Amino acid sequence: MNFEVVTLFPEMFDSPFAGSIIGKAVAKGLVRITAHNLRDWAEGRHQVTDDTPYGGGEGMVMKPEPLCRAIRSLKQQYPAARVLMMSPQGRRFDQQQARQLADEESLIFLCGRYEGFDERVRSYVDAEYSIGDFVLTGGELPAMVMIDAVARMIPGVLGNQGSAEADSFSDGLLEHPHYTRPAEFEGRQVTEVLLSGDHARIAAWRRSQQLLRTLQRRPDLLEHVPLTEKDRVELKRLKEMLRHDKNNENT
Repeated sequence: MNFEVVTLFPEMFDSPFAGSIIGKAVAKGLVRITAHNLRDWAEGRHQVTDDTPYGGGEGMVMKPEPLCRAIRSLKQQYPAARVLMMSPQGRRFDQQQARQLADEESLIFLCGRYEGFDERVRSYVDAEYSIGDFVLTGGELPAMVMIDAVARMIPGVLGNQGSAEADSFSDGLLEHPHYTRPAEFEGRQVTEVLLSGDHARIAAWRRSQQLLRTLQRRPDLLEHVPLTEKDRVELKRLKEMLRHDKNNENT
């Protein structure tokens, strides 16, 4: 898969993807990440990419001409590429979006700066994405987050593709707790069921823990998760258990 990034600061992308899992995926040719300097499509001696806003106001606005030239140039190389704008006004990026975008052949990321993009650039964009309800100094970090999340969904990038399938949010729930050796650490024991070798019990415990963690930390997710009848029975039990524990704390 090709990740093409349009940015004023291409050097920011050198280190984050040089090592670890994504670095290995690049070395294997599974993904290709290229950061393009927007100034390469700007005109004039100073290669200006921003200007003052019409109507007055603080800050600068990124000009439409260099951005649209960049989009057209990259679309010539990758006609099927989707153009993604990094914007606080965009759709909030999540695991479902990562999974869908991993099916694309190429993605073009537009990284904004200053007060953002000239509004007319939006007509050349396929989708806008945000990674949260906060504002950063530019779109580079959101683009890096999205590239990492999408790349790990591509077959062969992770050593065990089951790792991606078992991640938090993959089935709409948070992930269950994980333990490794030693079985006892500073007086804290690994739960007995994980040492039992009984795969059915382990699977049931892990599902219960997923429901419990989601109920405690992100109950909003439960409104959208397709639960089985067994899940609903277990969720009812967990809610009663939590109410009982809370009542005991208040007495």
